[in-house]
Amino acid sequence: MKILSYFLVIIGIFGLISVRALEDKIFYDPFLTYFHEANKNMPFPSFEWGKLILGHLFRFILNVLFSCLIIHFCFKNKEWTIQGALLITIIFLITFPIYLYCIFDRFEIGYLFSFYMRRFVIQPLILLLIIPMFYYRKQMLKSTLGIKK
Repeated sequence: MKILSYFLVIIGIFGLISVRALEDKIFYDPFLTYFHEANKNMPFPSFEWGKLILGHLFRFILNVLFSCLIIHFCFKNKEWTIQGALLITIIFLITFPIYLYCIFDRFEIGYLFSFYMRRFVIQPLILLLIIPMFYYRKQMLKSTLGIKK
């Protein structure tokens, strides 16, 4: 069973890598080129609000699914998987409206601020905090309760 768990964690990691690698093919995001060029003098891209929002929501759903796969098979705890999904969703619900405001403001609020808000919207960065947090929690439970797992 451990081999299956490792395999599914690797599938989740490759899923997240695939979302990133195929972003220009599967998501509508006219700001990909704008931010990848790192040229602040590049003209602000034209876009459609509805398609942009749906594209980001679709990407968020894929990121959450792959992240939950990783969390679940790392810790084999349904409650923690739900908590991880909830944390990821809360971060998205905070950063997505801020990022949309940055777009509405045409990044006048600041190029770097907008860039990093976008990162929190399109990348599952919170997963890099959740995994160590749950690992620490698991170790604390082991030492406190004497659980051997």
